[in-house]
Amino acid sequence: MNKNTIEEGKTMALVAYLTLIGTLIAFFMNQDKKNPFTFFHIRQALGLGLLYIAIGYVVSSLDSMMVSMSFWIFFSILFLYGIFGAITGKLNKIPILGEFFQKTFKSIE
Repeated sequence: MNKNTIEEGKTMALVAYLTLIGTLIAFFMNQDKKNPFTFFHIRQALGLGLLYIAIGYVVSSLDSMMVSMSFWIFFSILFLYGIFGAITGKLNKIPILGEFFQKTFKSIE
């Protein structure tokens, strides 16, 4: 991937991490340009967003402040890691789950 492709895709890659609505916006706006850098971050953000909802549903039923705070801190760090990768122009996969997200959502291109 060349530097020009990365520079063109940075904005939409960043938008992808701003909630699931941001992911949808980035996906549909990237359909014309087909920027691979943006698609990489869309797949990462979509995986994180869906995992956040699934685990959040379970955590919300536990009614424990310690578990809730751990959940928030964990996902905040993962989202910040993805956002930092998008801003710096790197293809940083989310630790542990990044490869799984890339394989699961490989049809997003």
